[in-house]
Amino acid sequence: MDKIFGTNHSAQDSGEHWLTVSDLMAGLMMVFLFIAIVFMMITQKENDKIKDVAVAYQENQVAIYQALEDEFKNDLDKWGATIDKETLAFNFQSPDVLFANNETRLSDAYKEILNDFFPRYIRVLAPYRDSLDEIRIEGHTSSLGIRGSSDAEAYFYNMQLSQGRTRSVLEYGYSLMPDDAEWIKANIAAVGFSSSRLILIDGVEDEAMSRRVSFRAITNADIQIKRILEAQ
Repeated sequence: MDKIFGTNHSAQDSGEHWLTVSDLMAGLMMVFLFIAIVFMMITQKENDKIKDVAVAYQENQVAIYQALEDEFKNDLDKWGATIDKETLAFNFQSPDVLFANNETRLSDAYKEILNDFFPRYIRVLAPYRDSLDEIRIEGHTSSLGIRGSSDAEAYFYNMQLSQGRTRSVLEYGYSLMPDDAEWIKANIAAVGFSSSRLILIDGVEDEAMSRRVSFRAITNADIQIKRILEAQ
């Protein structure tokens, strides 16, 4: 019977035509190793993309700050303004110049400042528009409210006040640059933060410094990183 079916006991017993368990495991290990190497290469490539975005973001941040500093360095003191290198916030910190107490209407002095500042600010940021998510006009108040009001009442009163002030600033800036009206509508937002971001000196609120209006250039680096992660 063995001859009929061609069974060869000597070849079967010697294992010459069969993989041993160790050979099979070695082969599988090579396959898994190859998959792991490919996965590591893909992961490294994605990490390099994120790193490139982070480096570009940092370089862009420095370039924007330097452009603002070069343009406005001679105006900061007379306007009572500062530029924050970390957040790219251009802060107007002379509240008595900006608005009357509890008012949302721009003072004449602040209108004069905006006449000079706003067109120059938009022009300085023009080369960086592709890297900007938005420009945000931020309104901030002290924690004080109407006399006798509770903390909650003061907070929401100041929310309305800060929102009204930034709306007035944006509306006035919009009127100064009719040729850029569509871009301004699409890319500049007016936001009121009430007293949520106070200026503290040694842990104590500085009421005057807390009342401010900021123009903040926000880059789109986080959006680019999110797109890279979603594409993985």
